[in-house]
Amino acid sequence: MGSAPSLGERDYVRGGATQTAVKILVVGHFAVGKTTLIGSISEIEPLSTEETMTQAAESVDDLKGVQGKTTTTVAMDFGRLTISDRIVLYLFGTPGQQRFVQMWEDMARGALGALVLVDPERLADSFPVIDLIEHYGLDYAIAVNHFDGVPLRDERALREALDLLDDTPVVTCDARDEKSSAAALTTLVRYLLDRTR
Repeated sequence: MGSAPSLGERDYVRGGATQTAVKILVVGHFAVGKTTLIGSISEIEPLSTEETMTQAAESVDDLKGVQGKTTTTVAMDFGRLTISDRIVLYLFGTPGQQRFVQMWEDMARGALGALVLVDPERLADSFPVIDLIEHYGLDYAIAVNHFDGVPLRDERALREALDLLDDTPVVTCDARDEKSSAAALTTLVRYLLDRTR
């Protein structure tokens, strides 16, 4: 496992201007909204490996607290977002189920950081995800996906429940909303830039 690349190591040219390509993971537990977030923000048609859930999956995937979930990511999601003249994000969404965790090592390779989506009603499901991100040495920000009908949670209580470092960014977002998703990713990128200075 090598160190994460700095922002200057993956420069490329587009439209005559030098831009930096930044690989970002969008991670989280099963059914937290990773595919939705990438779909809401990608400037290209996102690549999605969503498949219909079968009855066999019901015995493997915990559907408690998940309503109306009929599809699931079986490989990855991919999207692209230009955030400035200099920085382009390549977004890689990981599957949330434990049985796909072996794919994370390859997906984490070359990533600069991760946006960890969290459901405040299923915080315990986020612990293994955060453990994996820390295992791969990636800096991350927490994006609390605000679901309809769920009250907003106190940030301090969330930090304590997730055992976060004081400087780990925590934002609330709606993965369905382009501006909200962009704000969450912008928070992560600013944090990563501060960490590389």
